[in-house]
Amino acid sequence: MKLSQGKKLLLLGIALVVIDQVIKYLVKTNMELGEQINVIGQWFRLCFVENKGMAFGMSFGGQVGKFLLSLFRIVLSGVLIWWIRSLIKKGTPTGVLVGLTMITAGAVGNIIDSLFYGLIWDYAPFMFGKVVDMFFFPIIRDGERVIFFSPVFNFADSCVTVGAFYLLLFQWRFFAKDEKSEKKD
Repeated sequence: MKLSQGKKLLLLGIALVVIDQVIKYLVKTNMELGEQINVIGQWFRLCFVENKGMAFGMSFGGQVGKFLLSLFRIVLSGVLIWWIRSLIKKGTPTGVLVGLTMITAGAVGNIIDSLFYGLIWDYAPFMFGKVVDMFFFPIIRDGERVIFFSPVFNFADSCVTVGAFYLLLFQWRFFAKDEKSEKKD
């Protein structure tokens, strides 16, 4: 059975979301909040934190801000899904579609946390859950901790970041071509 490009991208997106959610579930059910486990010496640690806001723990506007952030994430993910579907129909290069799928899957992974984790673990209503973060990369030099990358992040964040960098580094011509064609019109 040969799968269409759209079905392959859907499977990729589902696989990325499942990996993200499995990692978060394992951290949430096997670690205490704030607990750290060294994975590669002192350089890479699992550090269980819960992010109630957006990237890097930033938040704004209290409960109203959290609601608007959750709503924005849902709308943006819907727009990305619609855009990917329309790009598939136009015969867009696979690399562009994979990058956008990674970004979308990462967004959906974090949306699941925000929408449902408060309900599942009984600490917040629908849309007000916290995002589970766990990857931390400090560097230890001569017994002194030097921060390589201080934010604690998760697999979904990695999908968004890798997808965005991939598009910028390897697929920029596609977006530059679109801008040139729009300027001619």
